[in-house]
Amino acid sequence: MKEASTPVRVWDLPTRAFHWTLALCVIASIASAYIGGNAMVWHFRLGYVVFTLLMFRILWGLIGGHWSRFANFFYSPATTFRYLRGASLPHEHHEVGHNPLGAFSVFGLLVLLAAQVGTGLFADDEISNSGPLIKFVSGATSLSLTKWHRNIGQWLIIALIVLHVAAILYLLRKKQNLVRPMVTGDKHLVAPAPASVDNTWSRIVAVVLVAACAFAVAWIINLGA
Repeated sequence: MKEASTPVRVWDLPTRAFHWTLALCVIASIASAYIGGNAMVWHFRLGYVVFTLLMFRILWGLIGGHWSRFANFFYSPATTFRYLRGASLPHEHHEVGHNPLGAFSVFGLLVLLAAQVGTGLFADDEISNSGPLIKFVSGATSLSLTKWHRNIGQWLIIALIVLHVAAILYLLRKKQNLVRPMVTGDKHLVAPAPASVDNTWSRIVAVVLVAACAFAVAWIINLGA
């Protein structure tokens, strides 16, 4: 007999909106870089949006819903090894939010995207496009940052995206759907687990944070004007 399950709010709306907006922006940013030409205008705009999203996610990782907070999926080596052995403790709820491997993927992607955005601010293709803060670094430094942005950084991000999608498809075959909860926000759980706060007030806070982050990004970009 199948055990009864209860829907639990795992991913709050701000986290879900961040996730899908970031995914679309990263894909469009990569595409615009390959298209080049006039599409580079959009490449820069998308980069600024990603910058804003990353800044928001860092703040939301401190005050957001339970399963979105970094403190709740920053695992110790011992916890990670226990998960890999299939010996997770019941109170760890690795089946609810990000498990240790998923957490590694999240942190890795955030770090790589931050590096990509950071290097892009100082990059120069030596043709017609340069980052808004290029005047603050030497030509040699800009050249090094451009090489990272156009080569290593880009391919690392693409590789991590491919691994992320592959992991989702693999888990789908194992009857673990990670996509639906990131759309609806809920997971159907048999065992009790903490729910993320996802109400009108928390969403208003998120909107204010996004606006503040957008203002901060605009200010940083204009430093090079």
